[in-house]
Amino acid sequence: MKRFIGMAIIVGALLGGCVPDAQLASHNLSKAADMFEIDRRIVFYNGINGEYMLVMEGKCSIEDQKHQLEVVCKTGTSEYKKHFLGLSDNVTYFAEQIEGANVSTYHYRVVFKPQSIITNTDLEVDINDAVNTLTK
Repeated sequence: MKRFIGMAIIVGALLGGCVPDAQLASHNLSKAADMFEIDRRIVFYNGINGEYMLVMEGKCSIEDQKHQLEVVCKTGTSEYKKHFLGLSDNVTYFAEQIEGANVSTYHYRVVFKPQSIITNTDLEVDINDAVNTLTK
């Protein structure tokens, strides 16, 4: 097992060295935006009449699903809002990073969150069933 992990690290390091700087910076910028560290401006544009339909600004993560854009924005210390916006032939969007950000062009950014591995579990129990089980 230790040998496998060592080989995986070596192969990862070798492959990581083959990635162009721009691609690595792009990956790290996307990761920073997904961690709500980068301010973005997202504009929805009507291509027929040439008007802006909606503008969103803030620490937002975007995910483009074929005909729908999912935008999650951090609005407070532990508050988030999720928006679903439909895309069509005449409605498109563009996202702009408002300010520059420091990212590495030498190392991939990987974020481990133990709380996402050990999730919160919501338990729903019928109180009558619970009482009956306890009294047996």
